[in-house]
Order: sequence, then structure tokens, then C-alpha cells
Amino acid sequence: MNSRFDHCRSRSACVRVLARTLCVAALATPLAAWAASQTLTLPEAVRLASERAPMLEARRAGVSAAQQEAARAGALPDPMLTLGIDNLPVTGRDAFDTRVDDMTMKKIGVRQEIPSRAKRSARRSFAARQFDEAQAQAEAEGLAVRRAAAEAWIGVWAAQRELLALQKLREQAALAANVSKARVAGGGEAVSDALATQAALLELDNRIEAARAEKRAAQAALARWLGDGAIEVSDTAPNFDALPVSEATLLAALDQIAPLLPATAQVETAAAAIDVARADKRPVWSVGASYGQRAGGRDDMIMFEVGIGLPLFTRNRQDRGVAAREAEYQAALATREDLRRQEAAGIRADLARWDGLKRQVVLHEDALLPLAQDRSATTLAAYRAGGDLQPWLDARRDELDVHLAHAEHLGELGRAWAALAFLLPTEAQP
Repeated sequence: MNSRFDHCRSRSACVRVLARTLCVAALATPLAAWAASQTLTLPEAVRLASERAPMLEARRAGVSAAQQEAARAGALPDPMLTLGIDNLPVTGRDAFDTRVDDMTMKKIGVRQEIPSRAKRSARRSFAARQFDEAQAQAEAEGLAVRRAAAEAWIGVWAAQRELLALQKLREQAALAANVSKARVAGGGEAVSDALATQAALLELDNRIEAARAEKRAAQAALARWLGDGAIEVSDTAPNFDALPVSEATLLAALDQIAPLLPATAQVETAAAAIDVARADKRPVWSVGASYGQRAGGRDDMIMFEVGIGLPLFTRNRQDRGVAAREAEYQAALATREDLRRQEAAGIRADLARWDGLKRQVVLHEDALLPLAQDRSATTLAAYRAGGDLQPWLDARRDELDVHLAHAEHLGELGRAWAALAFLLPTEAQP
């Protein structure tokens, strides 16, 4: 009996272990796919960030909440059940006796408030604008997440480019160090030159370690959006020299860019709030009915009533509410206009920065890098042929600086491109 029980228990444990293994495998599928390919492209990173960012899930929940509120806005208030007793004696020897007085009556009834049609319509419109505002905030958050993920990917890509450039330079430095050792061994060079080449190699190794650390830090920044560990990105990047939309399109569609989407929706919400405040001047009607029971075989009674609110003091109540909502509307308009100017200036500044970085990158790739490489190769060849070491050391240092500057400019160009490419909704994005 115990053996059968142990057998069943072991089978159950195996099933649980297998289920956990399958769950882990399912969750690790995207990362396993990347590990197999060893690369992650920018569009893939943006897509995965859009699917995994917790803040986007929070925004979607906010949109759902606003949708539920909009669905119930403008509905009639819940009816009210009333219970009471009329004309109950409270003094004398028959105090609190419901049976002695003909007028005493126990009653039960229901009352329903009926706000005006204008008030209910204003409330529905206000709730609809709040729903639009929640959607605008969710869309703006989505654009911000895509841009941040793209910038994080570009950070890894630029660090990767820098590391590859430094590793190629190390091959040349290692060759010079070997030549120097051979010449020292043959008595054709001073030991100080060999030490200088070794120091240059160690300095380059130090730069390589710093570049690896920068790459790991950039991978950590990318993992913040993807939710996974260090991921190698693709060497192929989008064309940072071309934007998905033109400068004229960006400036013409200024109200559709990410920061202005919530501001525009807030203006509409403030306008709807004015209508709600104005509708408060309308009276609220109510209807009620009750059934009264009397003791001692006396006849029962029913009662109908109609109530109406009397907004008699609108100057100090409703009018002040309307004035407050109108002031908030003007504040929302001014805030949006200030943000429009700020974003327009930012777009023009980003365009100027992006255009300047394009020229710098082209200058490096077409002139500075080939020149520095040719100079370094020429001086190394001269050194191997028996020339002096110092010209190669100077050329190597200059080439290193040019490579580092080029890698930095590539990263800055990519980030400037991302700042402009991810301003408009997804259909206009790369």
C-alpha cells in the first residue's frame, strides 16, 4: 500500500516538475530565439518593449477604467426606498401608540431623482472626454516607451561598434609589440622602445575593458525595457541619415506628437467640464410614491409627490463653478500653447543637431578615418622596415581618438534620429 502511494506521489511530483519546466521554456522562448540568432534588431526591440513595458499595461488599465466610467455616465441615480411613520403621538398616556390615533400611519415608499436631460448629456460628454484623455495618455506613453527602447538599443549598438573598432586596433598594436620585441632581441632597438609598444598595447587593452563595461551598462539599460538579461544587438542599424517623416510633416502634425496628445485631450476635458458646470443651473426633478397603513381597520392610503430643485442663488454657487471651470479651460489652452512652442523649438533644435551629426559622421567615414588608418599603416610599415617608433605611436594615438570620436558621433546621431522618428504615432514610425 505504501509503495503504491509513494509511486503516485512520485508521479505527481514529476508532473509538477514537467509543468514548471514547460512554463519556464515558454517564457524563455523569445530569449532563446535571440540567443540562437545572437542578434536583436531595432524594430524587434521596439516591438518587444511595447509588449512588455509595465507602464503600458498600467495605461491600458486606466483606459479600461475610463471606458467603464463613460458607460455609466449620465444614468439616472439609484431610486431611494423610504420608510416612516406619520402623526405618531409623542405625549400623553397614549404616547408612541400607533393604534389610538386615526391619523397615525405607517408608510413605505420609493423616490426617484431625475436630473435634467442637459445635465445627463453634459456628464456623458465629460466622461467621454476623460476616456479620450486616458487613451491619449496611453498613446503618448507608448510612443515614449518606443523611443526609450530605441535609444537603449542604439546605445548598445554604438558601444558594440566602438568595441569592434578597438579590437581591430589591438591587432595592429600587438603586431608592433612583436616587431619591437624581435628588434630588441636582435640588438637593433632600445629596450625603451619595446616598453613603449607594450605600454601602448596595455593602454589599448584598458580602453577595450572600458568599452566592454560601457556595452554591459548599455545592455542593462536595454534590459530595463525588454525584461531580460544582456542581449547582443544586430550590427545592422536603420538608416540614420533619413527620417520616416519630413521636417514639414513633423511641424504640421505638431498636435499629434507624443507630448501634445494628452495636452490636447485635457483641453477637451476642460471644455466639457464647463458644460457640466452650466448644467448645474438646471433644476433636478424628483418623483415619489408611498403606501400608508393605518391601524384599527381604518382605510390605507397612497401618496404621490413631485419635487423640484430651486437654484435660486446661482450668483454665489453655480456661476462661481462655471467661472472656475472656464478659468481651468483657459489654463489648459495656455499650457497646451506653451507646450506647442516648446516642442516646436525642440523639434527644430533636434533637426539641426541631427543634420550636423550627419555631416560629422560623413566627414569621419569619408576623410578622417581613412586618413588616420593610412597614416597608421604607413608609419607601422616604416617602423617594421627599420624606422623610428615615435611616428607610429603618434599615428596610433590619433587613429584611436578618431575611432572613439566616430563611435560617439554614431551613437549621438542614432539618438538624435530616434528623438525625431518616434514623435508621431506608430504608422509614421520606422
